[in-house]
Amino acid sequence: MAAIVDFEVRLPTGQVDTRDMQRASGLTLAQILEITHADRFPALGEYEPAWELAVDAARVLLKRTGVAPEDIGFVFYAGSGEWDQPFWSPAAKVAAELGIERAHCFEVSNFCNAAMTAVQLAADKVELGRAAHVLVILGDRLSQLVDYADPESKALFNFGDAPAALLVGRDGAFDLLHSQMRTDPSWADYYSGDIEDDRVRMRRRGHRKGLSDAYLRNFVELTNDTLSTLDLSLAEIRYFLINQGDRNMHERVLAALGIPAERSVFNYHRYGHMGGSDPFLALADLRNDGRLSPGDVVLVASSGMGFSWGVSALRCR
Repeated sequence: MAAIVDFEVRLPTGQVDTRDMQRASGLTLAQILEITHADRFPALGEYEPAWELAVDAARVLLKRTGVAPEDIGFVFYAGSGEWDQPFWSPAAKVAAELGIERAHCFEVSNFCNAAMTAVQLAADKVELGRAAHVLVILGDRLSQLVDYADPESKALFNFGDAPAALLVGRDGAFDLLHSQMRTDPSWADYYSGDIEDDRVRMRRRGHRKGLSDAYLRNFVELTNDTLSTLDLSLAEIRYFLINQGDRNMHERVLAALGIPAERSVFNYHRYGHMGGSDPFLALADLRNDGRLSPGDVVLVASSGMGFSWGVSALRCR
């Protein structure tokens, strides 16, 4: 069975401030805080590349786990597809910086669902015997894609950044018991990017009802399917973690599943939405606070524009 051997998250030096959002957008501070739930949160500075923070996280991770560069068969760089530079391979750049010379390096784009998608792909490689270890890099720059001058983009105002590195292998901190994902392509054009003043900006293309219902339905169905596959009940799930894009949706999913809030993690007041790194920030909190024990099963619910949803089951070693 494949496992997440360990992981490391890095927070950037920059921050975004809701007062700046207020001045740019013309919205009230109360309207913005309904989305962000925090006055400020970490985000890449204007000239702070995500890949450099990700390399630092990976370097610490490899040293701590004792895994040598030559033992890594693949490097996946996961995120939205808007990397620090156009038309290049950040996965290859990370490998070059770490001295990984014989791995296959490529990018995995599934927006905020890309992290768990890459973990699933890495687990497949390990279980098929194609690699002893796979390095997964999370290197999005979501905050730099948000236009705070556009009040119609306020649902994205909580987007921050937290580059990270994960190592997938045979033995580690979290066994990957099961991962199940799906995409509803009818939402493919709901968001897309524009190029303005040489920068990519995310835009919602009008307003269409039904996305929140699709979130709820897919998360509940995928959770139930995962429990059925593993022959587990909700009572046997220690924690349910979810991408922190929308606190209201987080609470609705918990209520629909009958999971009490204390069996989840709410970091909205600290971080905002840090893309695919959200569940790993939550796992780090649980681990550092001594709230995880061997044998505990944690469900990770992830999602991304497009729109894709996934539920992955991890078991603590």
